[in-house]
Parts: sequence; structure tokens; C-alpha cells
Amino acid sequence: MANSITVENLCAGYGAVQVLDGISLSVNDGETVTLLGTNGNGKSTLMKCIMGIVHPSSGSVRAVIDGAEYDLVGRAPEEIVELGISLVPEGRRLFPRLSVEENLLLGAYRKTARKAMAKNLEFSYATFPRLAERRRQLAGSMSGGEQQMLTLARALMTAPKILLVDEPSVGLAPILVIHTIDKIRELKESYRLTVLMAEQNFNQAIRIADRGYVIVHGRIEYQGGSREDLSNNELIHKLYMGL
Repeated sequence: MANSITVENLCAGYGAVQVLDGISLSVNDGETVTLLGTNGNGKSTLMKCIMGIVHPSSGSVRAVIDGAEYDLVGRAPEEIVELGISLVPEGRRLFPRLSVEENLLLGAYRKTARKAMAKNLEFSYATFPRLAERRRQLAGSMSGGEQQMLTLARALMTAPKILLVDEPSVGLAPILVIHTIDKIRELKESYRLTVLMAEQNFNQAIRIADRGYVIVHGRIEYQGGSREDLSNNELIHKLYMGL
């Protein structure tokens, strides 16, 4: 069944500081859509609005989950997770004093996920063998790349229909960025996910994106209908390639 997100005319900020100014975008069923933008332009704020962490001042956020439509504005984050939307946050946000496996099991707290806990745990270890090797290790003692693997796997443990990924490349060496982006594509295909990925690494993001948006100072300045559109756009050349 269909799983999608539609954001319309969304405005949000922190106190008197407005960060998002009339944002509209959509992620259709089965797509991987990238939200491109340099630091401080509102990518993470948009993700937090979708997840109910930041409350917008105006506009709408709607999700279709298994064919049923839901208004997300005003819902608590735990309600949104329960619907089947999961966030891989920037900075990973793990429980450092818990083991790898304990972090993974905490990801499976929603009712639907509990039924598939054993299956998803097995799949997580098969997808990220390093996590299987270190299942007893404290999450805080792992490398940045290993922690990013764990964050992705923990999101998978919620059995999501829609996956939001916020800046997966931050703090990683180039070879680990490539590996992480590849794993996002693998998870998306294996679980037939709908994916919205906020990323500032243009070259890596478009490797797996079907299409994308460019956000500048809290506004969508360009919508690319394909990877080719994004690659050939003058604004992107200016922002990411210095042309």
C-alpha cells in the first residue's frame, strides 16, 4: 500500500527566529528524495517538524501510511513513530552506555515492530556484520562509522514505512560516507521504504536519489525532477561546485 509525505506552505522556527518560510515538498510512495542544502538552511528543522519535535507556526504535514492519510501537525513524536515513520537523526543520538544490541532492541518498542523484532534484528546483523561482532560492546565506545551503522539499524528496528535520514555523512571519512549511502539504498530496496534524506554531500546524495529539492535560507529554491536535473542545475553548480 502507498506510503508518502506531503508538506505544504510550512513555516517554523525557534522563538522569534523563523527558519522555514513556506516550505512545500512531497515524497511519493517508494521514492528516495534528497533535500540538499548547506548547514544552517533548515534541513534538520524540517525533519523535526515532520517528526513532531518542532511545532510549525503554519502550514501542513500529511502522511499516507498503508493507504490511510494522517495529519501529523500536533501529534507527539511517539505517535508519529507508531504510525510507521522513523528518523535517523543528525549526530546519531545513541545511548552510549548501552550495548549495541540494547540500542537495537530499544528501537523496536512500537507494537508493530515488536512482532518483527527477531526478524529485524537478524536482518540488521546480516546487513551490518560489524554490529553482530560487537553486539555486547557499549555504543559510546564505537567509531563514528560504526555508530552510524547502529543508528541506521536502530531505525530499521522500528519497522518503518517511511524513513527520514538527517545528514548521514556528517563526521564520516569519505569511504564511510560511500558505504553509509549504499546501505541506505540497500535498506530502502529490501524493505520497500519511502525515503526523505537531508544531505549536504551533493555527489553522494544524488547517487541514490530519484529526485530532490534545494533549500536555501528556509525556502525551496529549486526542485529537480531527476538526478540529471539536479546535476545540470546552475544553482547547485554555484552552491556545491563553485562554478
